[in-house]
Amino acid sequence: MDTLGNAASGVGVIDKAALVLDALEAGPTTLAQLVAATGLARPTVHRLAVALAHHRLVGRDIQGRFVLGGRLVELASAAGEDRLIAAAGPVLLSLRDATGESSQVFRRQGEWRVCVASAERPIGLRDTIPVGTQLSMKAGSAAQCLLAWEDHDRLFEGLHNARFTPTVLAGVRRRGWAQSLGEREPGVASVSAPVRGPSGRVIAAVSISGPIERLTRQPGRIHAEVVTRAAASLTETLRKTAD
Repeated sequence: MDTLGNAASGVGVIDKAALVLDALEAGPTTLAQLVAATGLARPTVHRLAVALAHHRLVGRDIQGRFVLGGRLVELASAAGEDRLIAAAGPVLLSLRDATGESSQVFRRQGEWRVCVASAERPIGLRDTIPVGTQLSMKAGSAAQCLLAWEDHDRLFEGLHNARFTPTVLAGVRRRGWAQSLGEREPGVASVSAPVRGPSGRVIAAVSISGPIERLTRQPGRIHAEVVTRAAASLTETLRKTAD
């Protein structure tokens, strides 16, 4: 078994490269963080990351940290589907119908969170977030979920100028869901829960959002259970498709 719990293929260099790519699933990662996540020697990790970057399977962000490369997006498109997005449609529709509120899935991309799937409330006052919308990682319940399970260094960096506090994120980890009241936009409330990839890392957040007048000032008390179930459903689907 490798460091992340996957069965080794027996081809050492491929197994080690897969470790590096798996470690990058959580987001921008320094060389030191890659070494810690993979359990490989620093020179080995550096050599693999540079080689993967040559083939555009790994890239660098503006701070020089390693990230998953653009070639992976192209390969995923060529494969015909993005499993998360493909699975999200019916889950979001069910969540919207159960809560009466707009529902979304967010992924982290660098310093932003991006809406990759949504189901809008058909009538009445709603919080419209079209697919492709980039929102701050410094505010909102989805941002809380995407940051709460990061390692210490990423947590420290993510909390700089954030609208939420370390205590809030500790509560998110304890409960398994997040809520926000007017963090991203005045008058808007939201509830989110984490979606985990096959490796167990948080890779996305499922959310509902709408006016505080409807969701109340304790939206999690009303909607956390159904949002958490939706996130768990997506997590289980991703696990099954990876097996």
